[in-house]
Amino acid sequence: MMTKKMRLEEKIALCEGKNFWETKAFPQYGIPSMFMCDGPHGLRKQENHYAQMDINESRPATCFPTAVTTACSWDVELLGKIGAAIAAEAADQGVGVVLGPGVNIKRNPLCGRNFEYFSEDPYLTGKLAASFVKHAQKNGIGTCLKHFACNNQEFRRLASDSVLDERTFREIYLTPFEIAVREGEPKTVMCAYNKINGVYCSDNEELLTGILRDEWGFEGLVMTDWGAMNDRIAAFRAGCDLSMPGGSNYMAGDVLAAVARGELDEAAIDRSARRVIRLAQGAEEALKNQTPCDYQAHHELARIAAEESAVLLKNEDHILPLKAEQKIAVVGELAQTMRYQGVGSSHVNPTKLLHPAAVLKNRVSVEEADVAVVFTGLPPEYESEGFDRDHMEMPPDQVKLIEETAAKNPNTVVVLFCGAPVETPWADKVKAILYMGLPGQAGGEAVKNLLYGLANPCGKLAETWPVKYEDCPSAAYYPQRDGQYREGIYVGYRYYDKANVQVRWKFGFGLSYTEFAYANGRIEKQADGEIVCITVTNTSSRAGAEVVQLYIAPPQDGIYRPVRELKRFAKVHLQPGESREVRFDLDERCFAVWDNGWKVPEGTYRVLVGGNPDQLTEVGTIEKSGENLPVPDWQPGSWYEKPGGPPSLQEWERMLGRKYVPYTPEKGKFTKNDTLMELKDHSLVMRVMYWNVKKRISKQAKPGTPEHRMHLESSVGAPIRNMQISGGVKEGFIKGLLAVANGKLFHGLRVLLKRE
Repeated sequence: MMTKKMRLEEKIALCEGKNFWETKAFPQYGIPSMFMCDGPHGLRKQENHYAQMDINESRPATCFPTAVTTACSWDVELLGKIGAAIAAEAADQGVGVVLGPGVNIKRNPLCGRNFEYFSEDPYLTGKLAASFVKHAQKNGIGTCLKHFACNNQEFRRLASDSVLDERTFREIYLTPFEIAVREGEPKTVMCAYNKINGVYCSDNEELLTGILRDEWGFEGLVMTDWGAMNDRIAAFRAGCDLSMPGGSNYMAGDVLAAVARGELDEAAIDRSARRVIRLAQGAEEALKNQTPCDYQAHHELARIAAEESAVLLKNEDHILPLKAEQKIAVVGELAQTMRYQGVGSSHVNPTKLLHPAAVLKNRVSVEEADVAVVFTGLPPEYESEGFDRDHMEMPPDQVKLIEETAAKNPNTVVVLFCGAPVETPWADKVKAILYMGLPGQAGGEAVKNLLYGLANPCGKLAETWPVKYEDCPSAAYYPQRDGQYREGIYVGYRYYDKANVQVRWKFGFGLSYTEFAYANGRIEKQADGEIVCITVTNTSSRAGAEVVQLYIAPPQDGIYRPVRELKRFAKVHLQPGESREVRFDLDERCFAVWDNGWKVPEGTYRVLVGGNPDQLTEVGTIEKSGENLPVPDWQPGSWYEKPGGPPSLQEWERMLGRKYVPYTPEKGKFTKNDTLMELKDHSLVMRVMYWNVKKRISKQAKPGTPEHRMHLESSVGAPIRNMQISGGVKEGFIKGLLAVANGKLFHGLRVLLKRE
């Protein structure tokens, strides 16, 4: 192996990037450099490695619908096509690894980055991600599954601690990664910024080696999120291979010294170096024989994806589809400037873009229209990477526009562009609601086709839409510096079902211009499990697609469990009058809970199948003679047995089996893991630094914009070590700064003046 020829200093250097986007090359050893870029729904290749603040400056690429939209397709084949197309563009632009997809669970609707994630359900998330990864990598381009793990809030995301119990960790937050790793086999995984139960993800040996590699069989490379490296010595032991971005030489000397004194085995560095070499050489080989990609075909795929993913939430009096001869009024700024993607590192410069107003014809004023179509949703300053939403409401002017239009025209249709659920107090005042999510560069054409029936809506919601934010179980304690996962396994529909809370639209809900019937449901016993069969028929005169959903309803008289859980799904396209039998293979994991391993509690399990959550057919029951799992002492009468409203801190602590102690910065004990945002209130020197950083950011990004808010949070809200990793600040300056802040004025000044 070439690592035997390399000096230890070189191997350590290889495991840190060259700059913001590339790995280091060592041509004397035959090790090439490799380019990475963001790309969960399209490439964001920045040619200028130092333009970190210019997140919107990148080479043109196809902007596909974001994950909030494509998840509503429930179509694994479609996600595979998107993954393959993005990988083809990556090859065309000389990119070896695409940083995506993101598979973090939508724990709370206010998470500012939810538009980049698929679902509140781990199974749906995992299956869609696995297909994206598998097909993206078929010609050698790599993907990067992110953000591993429990990165479910933007507030203080670079310093927060996700505190949760092991069962919730396994069943909800690790499962999507597990499915994507086992089935998709990604070349890389990105560790998250946050801690999990007190340990930073970059340092977490149980997470990166025990679970990811030893349990799931992952053979690829683990890289940090940009600036997520904490302790490089611990990270090498844990199996975190590549620190990004590069150029800071962060802790290289510490690692070298740790090897010299026997604290760190050089073999750990060798393992990481070999993974970097294998990835870089593989990327070089994959980029040699790539054919030019068809950007026009990718635009058409983006349109199809937007059409297949749109969710028809309401269609009173069958007002949709519109007739060609009908006169329509197009209302709202979003008709002219459609919201088609989110803000942040996933921003794509589209190859082409048509807004709805450019493609909709036969337009007249409100007064003359047969139908008024209101284009509305959330502006970019409401949702973005880097910060969470303040509430679930739409802007007041948008609500007013809908209500005034509906008062003038009883035939009002609302088209919604937003990356997360919003409160819809106006829903009963309009005839139809078409949810587009953030539909990508071809969203305008897709809207026209959907409104006029050239495309048939077939999307189903991949997350629950509560009536109001206060109905969410985590609303009372989200977000805080630390993620308090008090609700446990009751995320999304798992909570609303169990607590019997009315919602606006359920997970899995979606209407169509076509109707479907279900019949002949049955369960066939097999040696290695069960097969569930059901026949689906298109009973309408229009071709359409149905998402067939299978839920397992577990026994409710033992260890606490949700009322039902999604375990299988399939999307079927049917011509008018056509019938098809859908078959689902079940395995033991469909019935299991985590209890120091996957175990199946004994009892009777009901099998429910259907196309909408309120119209599920019970096809039968399955008896499991599994294990008699004991009910925990704290469970009887607890919130987790019968949830309703937010769980109390005391109930959660009993479930955790320990006290939760929030972190409080303490003068004299400040470390590089504290943030300027926190320390400015405790230290004059940190307050000065805070205002200097804020002033610098305000010169580079306009205050009041989501870009400014994101960069501010990523700077003053990041651990101080990030000033070295991403900001180019020397290590000695940071040490001196901390010494002064901790009350060691003269020592700190000597360090700052480089006298010590």
